[in-house]
Amino acid sequence: MAGQPAASKAPSSYELMGVRIQKIINSTQAQKAKSALLFKLEQESSADWEQMLEEIGENDNVTLALRDDGGVQLFWVVPKED
Repeated sequence: MAGQPAASKAPSSYELMGVRIQKIINSTQAQKAKSALLFKLEQESSADWEQMLEEIGENDNVTLALRDDGGVQLFWVVPKED
């Protein structure tokens, strides 16, 4: 019917993980420190987690440090504009 929104599909597990990680990175504390500590949740797929880390690591000015406790410390540098 005209005027009705299309039925939206449920977000994938990867998309849900992305939203969760984005909230952590965009938090005020993380933005001030230019650093965030990430952990894979038990219910999250290891394949999704590895893909997410790989994609984050492809960004310029981003460093990922694997920790002994299973966490991943994410650091970033905001380049100065000319």
